[in-house]
Amino acid sequence: MGWPTIVIFVLGVGNFALNRAVFESGHPLLARLPHRSRVLGHRAALVTEFAVLFFALLLAEKGWPGFVWAYGAYTGFNTLAAWLILNRKV
Repeated sequence: MGWPTIVIFVLGVGNFALNRAVFESGHPLLARLPHRSRVLGHRAALVTEFAVLFFALLLAEKGWPGFVWAYGAYTGFNTLAAWLILNRKV
């Protein structure tokens, strides 16, 4: 396990934490959704987040360390979006 794998894993943990914070924030846009849609959306978001993390880790381990930068950019966009949502800028 090299440094790309460790970096991607740590960023992945952060992405899951951001996802949880957004869904537990009580944002008005999420509050308007029916309960069933919120639950389904949260599960779909977690599955998607896991798939992105899994494939980034897999590709980094298979000799594509450039995916650290791609996953870092993805994490940056997630962080910006979560910040906008959590601070009610959206």
